[in-house]
Amino acid sequence: MTGRLPAAFTTPGTSSFTEFLAGYAPELLPGRGGSLPVGEVPATPHGTTIVALVFDGGVVMAGDRRATMGSQIASREIEKVFPADEFSAVGIAGTAGLAVELVRLFQLELEHYEKIEGSLLSLDGKANRLSTMIRGNLGLAMQGLAVVPLFAGFDIDRGTGRIFSYDVTGGRYEEHQHHAVGSGSVFARGSLKKLWRAGLDPEQAVRVALEALVDAADDDSATGGPDVSRAIWPVVATVSAAGYLRVPDHDLGAAVADILAARQTQHRQNSGNGTPR
Repeated sequence: MTGRLPAAFTTPGTSSFTEFLAGYAPELLPGRGGSLPVGEVPATPHGTTIVALVFDGGVVMAGDRRATMGSQIASREIEKVFPADEFSAVGIAGTAGLAVELVRLFQLELEHYEKIEGSLLSLDGKANRLSTMIRGNLGLAMQGLAVVPLFAGFDIDRGTGRIFSYDVTGGRYEEHQHHAVGSGSVFARGSLKKLWRAGLDPEQAVRVALEALVDAADDDSATGGPDVSRAIWPVVATVSAAGYLRVPDHDLGAAVADILAARQTQHRQNSGNGTPR
């Protein structure tokens, strides 16, 4: 009535925005809006597939653009890779709506910490904060609305790229060299194992990430490959000492054209010498 902010907004407190919100308005947090009736899981869009790999001086994260709802394609242009802050990226897999909400809250969490403390949170600290937030969604995850992101970034202290995966309980695991999550992850991981090597430069790493997504789309119906006819390309970003940089679509289009042309040539050669496709 006086036009002043509530005391909670003017009292010095925690550097965690999630903890602040849990005390002031807990119903606004993901997973706190009440439980669903037992056995009733609404049909919602799900997003896959996300891949990440380290290169010499940073990390690449890439995600396809398809979201599915059962056997239907819910979206061909969903974005699943986002900047968490200047030196980290997060990719979403699972229930798309909840995942995007979680990412936005995570971005705000890191921004809030930086403003309160006057410094960036360490990469391990960021990974731990995301773990806590995922754990807060456990109730909905147990009812079929799971969110399992992939987190990666440039470790300023170590001068290298690092990758972290999670489970639905908030368990955090550091992955080395490369990793993938989502329904197409088993096929993407196989591709990454064959194509990744130490000493990749950023352009080579982007190429490997695209190859992995193309392989995943080839065998997983929920993963959308590059859509040449609509000019819809995966979202690909590099994170290094230069910060989070999204790879431009025209660069992705050229790389995809090279990949598809090389594979078409290989298929023709295999067909010509009698080798099954």
